[in-house]
Amino acid sequence: MTALLERPRTHDAVRDLDRAARRVLLTNWRGHATVPAARLYPHQWSWDSAFIAIGLRHLSPVRAQRELESLLGAQWRDGRVPQIVFDPHVPDDAYFPGPSFWRSARAPGAPGVPTSGIVQPPAHALAAWAVHQADPAASRGRGFLARVYPRLVAWHRYLTTRRNLTGNGLMSVVHPWESGLDNSPAWDVPLARITPVPGTEFTRRDLNHAAAGERPTDTDYGRYVRLARDYRDAGYADSLGVHAFAVEDPLCNALLAAGEHALASMAAELGLDGERHRSAADRLTENLTTMLYDHAGGVFFPRDAHSGRMLRSYSIGGLMPLIVPGLPVASELVGTALGDRFRLRDACPLPSYDLSADDHDPGRYWRGPGWVNTSWLFWHGLRLHGEQALADDLRDRLIDRVRDAGFREYFDPLTGTGHGTDGFGWTAALVLDLLRTP
Repeated sequence: MTALLERPRTHDAVRDLDRAARRVLLTNWRGHATVPAARLYPHQWSWDSAFIAIGLRHLSPVRAQRELESLLGAQWRDGRVPQIVFDPHVPDDAYFPGPSFWRSARAPGAPGVPTSGIVQPPAHALAAWAVHQADPAASRGRGFLARVYPRLVAWHRYLTTRRNLTGNGLMSVVHPWESGLDNSPAWDVPLARITPVPGTEFTRRDLNHAAAGERPTDTDYGRYVRLARDYRDAGYADSLGVHAFAVEDPLCNALLAAGEHALASMAAELGLDGERHRSAADRLTENLTTMLYDHAGGVFFPRDAHSGRMLRSYSIGGLMPLIVPGLPVASELVGTALGDRFRLRDACPLPSYDLSADDHDPGRYWRGPGWVNTSWLFWHGLRLHGEQALADDLRDRLIDRVRDAGFREYFDPLTGTGHGTDGFGWTAALVLDLLRTP
């Protein structure tokens, strides 16, 4: 195991934080997978499991492998990895929308376990390669990569084919929940086209565990339900005709490109030719930079697949392509992060939305607060592109923030006040990784 981060004056506090993070992951463990939070999110979530596996690899590489194997075991025949894998031992009404809403069993090619029909950002190849590297001997002994590699290839193929809705080589998200940045202001324009389902037609379970002022509005939730219901009723078919909301998202495409580099490494480990993955990564990087990067703004913007228009909102997703190896505009992204919109040197975690915007809300979900996972991705990108001093400073401040406020779901990026649920899985897991990465 890599040694804990050593900071002499806070050595005992760091040890206490490490033990507390372990307790969170143990509490949230369900024998085959880790739930994000025991009360608010009682099932397995897709990109949560990727981040959780990255932290678990420091404690038990085999358990980290099982985390990803459990998720990929619920993969659909078309290659999609679902946003949620439902635990059949949890009551149907514990979370909305639950399995009775999604009706995955009626969909062609769905797995034998109940799942949602939408997806989440493709962080899984990065996680799988990191997990393998934590203990290559154990990974080889269990045949971990041999099992997950073909599933990850099928997952990326689904995104680059079925979700290439415009034909321009970029994948689209078809629901705000798929972006991971659920109610970001980046989605306000295309969401405005969607007629919300009346609140009388559904019951929100999230408000039983979190304050209404920290969650999406009822109107936005009604739009989310409308989009999910329409997708379900279309048999989860993918086309612009089906999806009233379709956006080419920088975060998802960046993870896809970075994931192709990870798949190339896996292919080499398995004695296969990884050239197709390197070529795919190059194409995605070029398309991402050519089509979504705004030189004047120094940031990536999403693009509405229906109108072709850029969605000019300075969300954290616009900085996430820093995780892509060889990104030609990496230095410009770092400059934007250092500016007034994100204030890299003092805001922590990095704000999910422009600090200088009039509608910045530091307490409402993805409309302003900072999340540890996106800051972890940016930290990873800083290290990748040689910004070690900035990376070290961000790491130290993230650790301090969580030590002071706890393993919260998200935080006020300036005051550090914790928001959302507590005992949050990826916060704990990624703190473990931050503590152990030199």
